[in-house]
Amino acid sequence: MIMEGEITLRIVLIQPPPGVDFGVQKGNGNDYETVQTQRSKTGNLTFEFPIRVKEGKDSSPNFLGPFAQGPAGQRFVYLDIGAYAGQTGTSRSGRLKIPLLDITWRQIDQLLKSSKILEARVMGTSKDGGPIFGTAKGFAGWHVT
Repeated sequence: MIMEGEITLRIVLIQPPPGVDFGVQKGNGNDYETVQTQRSKTGNLTFEFPIRVKEGKDSSPNFLGPFAQGPAGQRFVYLDIGAYAGQTGTSRSGRLKIPLLDITWRQIDQLLKSSKILEARVMGTSKDGGPIFGTAKGFAGWHVT
């Protein structure tokens, strides 16, 4: 049984530092745009977008489409931050990488049979008070909501 379909991902960025632009990267390399750009104030930021999934060569989920980044088997989603998100006049510049590795076929099947969403909650502020760059820290994985 080959599974294939489209699911909705939601990323909740917890307490990002105020005054910084964040957005989801659509496309890759030099050919990308930042969508759903939001400037943080107080509280969390939420991003929601579709992603295609089909069975990979090793039978694990393979995520496809303009929001999926990285090689098969190691896919992730980027949140663009500061200048990467199009913000001008800021020294903040980078990306937050949110892995798709631990998403299971059981979760995907549940999503394809319902209108539920797969949600990840990631910290937005580093110990120095600025945005977190690189791979999401203390990432608790994806959960069906």
